[in-house]
Amino acid sequence: MIEDTLHKLEQRLESSENLTPESRQALQDLVKELRREIDTLDDNERAESIAGFTDNSTREALRSQQDEDLLDLSLQGLKSSTREFEVSHPSLTAVVNSICHQLSNLGI
Repeated sequence: MIEDTLHKLEQRLESSENLTPESRQALQDLVKELRREIDTLDDNERAESIAGFTDNSTREALRSQQDEDLLDLSLQGLKSSTREFEVSHPSLTAVVNSICHQLSNLGI
């Protein structure tokens, strides 16, 4: 299930017409890092949650007509999904924060 979600996320980034080549590459690189970090988690439910919130946040950020409230909610959910890993998995938290930053900047 996690693999399916991450694959769907990668496809969403690849097919999006709303991304510059630089933004696309930066997000694809971050998703690769996220995949590596998720693979280190022992908690499959939490890993699925992180992958799902990442996919939802990406979908909201790439909409042709963005809803800032929905984007903010999805990004907050993504950040919250990693909160308990701040100490035990700081790299995971850093990757998620970078993804949130990249996605929130797409609306500017």
